[in-house]
Amino acid sequence: MPAVVINTHAGHELDAVSDAVDDVNVLKAKIWDSQSEFDSTKDKTTFRQYENACDRVKNFYKEQHEKQTVAFNIKARMEFKSRKRVRMGVWQAMEMLNTLVDDSDPDTELSQIEHLLQTAEAIRRDGKPEWMQVTGLIHDLGKLLYLFGSEGQWDVVGDTFVVGCAFSEKNIYPGTFAGNPDFHDAVYSTQNGIYEPNCGLDNVMVSWGHDEYLYNVVKDQSSLPAEGLAMIRYHSFYPWHREGAYTHLMNEKDRVALEAVRAFNPYDLYSKSDEPCDTEKLRPYYEGLIAKFFPSEIDW
Repeated sequence: MPAVVINTHAGHELDAVSDAVDDVNVLKAKIWDSQSEFDSTKDKTTFRQYENACDRVKNFYKEQHEKQTVAFNIKARMEFKSRKRVRMGVWQAMEMLNTLVDDSDPDTELSQIEHLLQTAEAIRRDGKPEWMQVTGLIHDLGKLLYLFGSEGQWDVVGDTFVVGCAFSEKNIYPGTFAGNPDFHDAVYSTQNGIYEPNCGLDNVMVSWGHDEYLYNVVKDQSSLPAEGLAMIRYHSFYPWHREGAYTHLMNEKDRVALEAVRAFNPYDLYSKSDEPCDTEKLRPYYEGLIAKFFPSEIDW
């Protein structure tokens, strides 16, 4: 019987290759939260200048702050669960949204599809993973609510905030909350309100709008990771991820989500000043990307 020769050198080589592959996979997993580079030369002081905003923006926030109550938010969530609006693909949804101009945004009057492509392209240029690119591409599709019969733009767009406890002074135009009935409620006006400290944002009602709506649409109809879902759900929650409000309600899971949302925010905010994108040129790439994370049609 011939002797069996074991090539120990080959075994070491295999281990080395395996270790190298593991190192690359770890790097790929981490690259999403590296510092953004596309915005390094931009003057960030020119963005979110709400004190100098036009009357359209100021009037929007006054209406939103007065009407986003606990009662409305419970009703909106019940209505979401009770009906399906339409079934269509993601790119079709982008085209449908393209007629909307966001009344709450002082930084751009571009169409929504332009903003979505600008965001995704900035993420792509910085070499971020495909799941983050597609997250950037779809992050505002929840604004379809406006076309599905919302009560206005006030329950679709704009910065979000917690309802059911005291409105934070770190919200923009905090004085306009005085017109909200919950502002004067004996429970809702306290620091914790109806919540327990450190209960976690999953157990808190953040004001209803396109973030929460889209999160509920895609969480069970896509293969996006938890970080991508957090970017969608909380990207408009500026008093939290930018100003540090509502930290008393956070748990450990929310600290991971906060890291993800802060990594995403520069692409959402600072890409708005970029040159318009060539939609038809980019469409094949992004339709291919969408197909990696979504079925051909989903329920909206």
